[in-house]
Amino acid sequence: MLPLIIAGALGLLVVLWVVGVYNGLVRLRNAVKNAWSQIDVQLKRRHDLIPNLVETAKGYMVHERETLENVTKARNLAQSATGVANQGQAEAGLSRAMMSFFATAEQYPDLKANQNFLALQEELASTENRIGFARQAYNDAAMQFNNKVEMFPGNIVAGMFSFAKAEFFEIEDAAQREVPKVSFS
Repeated sequence: MLPLIIAGALGLLVVLWVVGVYNGLVRLRNAVKNAWSQIDVQLKRRHDLIPNLVETAKGYMVHERETLENVTKARNLAQSATGVANQGQAEAGLSRAMMSFFATAEQYPDLKANQNFLALQEELASTENRIGFARQAYNDAAMQFNNKVEMFPGNIVAGMFSFAKAEFFEIEDAAQREVPKVSFS
């Protein structure tokens, strides 16, 4: 009778351990999903601001139709992208288009003085900062989840219940990794 009680207690401990590890994996997976939704909220905000910025600039930048169209195309691609990797690539393209847009806007003093344009530009800069913080939080959550999925003994439970690693939100464009050049001449 005693061996049966010991075996039952060990079996119960194993079940409780599996349940604990499983619940930990679910909690971390949900943290990754939450972090991604925070990025998504900020990207939607960014996507909503861009048409207003383009519309404000249209009246001033009549000869810059290609630049305005590139921003619009890049925004549409970014809005329709799915998955972390595709979203990252699309957002990098949108960032390049916006950099070109702002470089072109520098040639129009009247546009740079427009209060609506300045307010939208400030909102977009604030949103870009929020996106950066949200990406960092997402990658932190993805790292914690991936560590739990890959490290022993969590990898045993992760394998039993088909937990897959989370993708990191990475910069694939080498130009975005470079330090910006500042010149005061």
